[in-house]
Amino acid sequence: MDINLSIIDQHLAGVEDEIREQASQELNITGERLKSLAFVYLCVKTMLDLEPDDAFECLTEGGGDFGVDAIHISIPDASDVTITLLQGKYQHKNLSGNSEFGENAIEKLIAACRCFFDPGTSLQHINKRLEAKIEEIRSLIHDGRFPNIRIIACNNGRKWNAASQERIDRFGNRDRISWEHVNHDVLLNILQKTRPVDDLVTLTGKAVFEDMNYNRVCIGKVAVSEIARLMETHGDRLLERNVRSYLGLHGNRVNEDIQKTLLSNTPSNFYFFNNGLTVICSDLKSNAGFQHENHKVKLSNLQIVNGGQTCMTIYKTSEELKRQGKNLPEDAHVLIRIYELNKDDDSATDTVSLITQATNSQNPVDLRDLHANDEKQRRLGTNIEQLGYHYRRRRMDSATKATDITPGAAAEAILSVWRKLPHQAKFFSREHFGTLYDRIFTSDLNGAQVIIAVLIYRFSENRRRRPLESDPQFVRYASCFSAMLMGQQLLGTMGLSEVKQLDHANFEQAKTLIEENAEAYFFQSIDQIKDALGQLYGADWEEKTSLQQLSATFRRVDLIGKFEISPV
Repeated sequence: MDINLSIIDQHLAGVEDEIREQASQELNITGERLKSLAFVYLCVKTMLDLEPDDAFECLTEGGGDFGVDAIHISIPDASDVTITLLQGKYQHKNLSGNSEFGENAIEKLIAACRCFFDPGTSLQHINKRLEAKIEEIRSLIHDGRFPNIRIIACNNGRKWNAASQERIDRFGNRDRISWEHVNHDVLLNILQKTRPVDDLVTLTGKAVFEDMNYNRVCIGKVAVSEIARLMETHGDRLLERNVRSYLGLHGNRVNEDIQKTLLSNTPSNFYFFNNGLTVICSDLKSNAGFQHENHKVKLSNLQIVNGGQTCMTIYKTSEELKRQGKNLPEDAHVLIRIYELNKDDDSATDTVSLITQATNSQNPVDLRDLHANDEKQRRLGTNIEQLGYHYRRRRMDSATKATDITPGAAAEAILSVWRKLPHQAKFFSREHFGTLYDRIFTSDLNGAQVIIAVLIYRFSENRRRRPLESDPQFVRYASCFSAMLMGQQLLGTMGLSEVKQLDHANFEQAKTLIEENAEAYFFQSIDQIKDALGQLYGADWEEKTSLQQLSATFRRVDLIGKFEISPV
């Protein structure tokens, strides 16, 4: 048995335990099928770097799934939206690692693409969970967003064969669709990325070495072929401290421009057109005192904190050229800044965060990680701990407990429940820790308000994921709106005129009211939403309003004006 395959197979036992209850309740999956689902869940969580709840939300496996086991819709920007389709094929008995990702499975993924992204194609014999996602995608396309499609084929064996590749090539759409193969080797490489990276890096030409505040600095240039070698050797472990995952080549303007410059007639200009790399390490050794140029620097605990997009684009371009029997241009170089940070200095962690925040500007970043240590988040963490909950300011691999609250979940809940901007809670999440940060995390926000908002929001979200047969169809899109209305009902029950009056003194009362009345609050919010939709679309809205239109309605602000809610 392949050792990597064996490790992943053993790891799945823990994953099965993690999702067993949810899988049974939400997807009606038990027994041997649970292991296959656990593999898909692990691939989603690992490849998309999602929190456990968000990863499970992507799962669509079951009857009428079109051969798509998971689907993820990114937060759309002004013109594009990235859709990830994932299919998993796990061999339970054949653990040799020799099985291929089958031709039939590739055909199903191609057929799914033809169907899902054509709003004119009817959806028949499709499960409700997948249908809601497809109609949301079609609604985004109708609104003018162009889909960038990422297809991930996952198995515990080998990649698809040449015949399948021919089918993929004939399908075309390379500008909008990318195909990836993920197996046990890829998963294990990412899961083990926390191992320290030590390597000898070759610089080209002259370099500057200087000691600053007891930390050593080196500034020089490095050949792109050297970067490709590092990425091939260490992979994603080099980018553990980088605040964003690779954004891909197709559909990402910055990365496309990086590749164009690299493959242009003047690759020597690459150095001037690129912002360069920022590298941190715990130890930097060189022969700078005796050597004048072409230094070799030995780096311990090497991490690239800025320039991950450049590194991955160089590596992907190198792989493409190798398949054509070519190499990266020898005269293409990139600027590199290496910072040796004193591992014995208590402020080293803060210094890394500041360097990361200051140097990341080329592509949009996940600002949640950058705010993890600011004063507001630390204060909320302390306040929330005092009320019996745990505020996970930093992302972790372990599953969240009922008493855990993440900043991302808090931001969505607060924006929906207390700031009364439910349309921005789901679809503006990339700005929650950017332009909306100070509006969400105000100076007077306290731990009680955060916890109560999250408890309300969780109830509404759980109902969205597991709607009752009697629930109207819009429940799958309206969780942020129902949470907002539930929050208003809670304040009214408590006799509070504004959320500022909610604090540690009346926290237990609010918590008890939610436990006892959440169901009633939710049903009342549904009635209010029905009335608002009637005002917006007319009395016969249920007959004439499609799922696509409903999905779009809850992304816009015009519905909010139909509710009688107190001012913020």
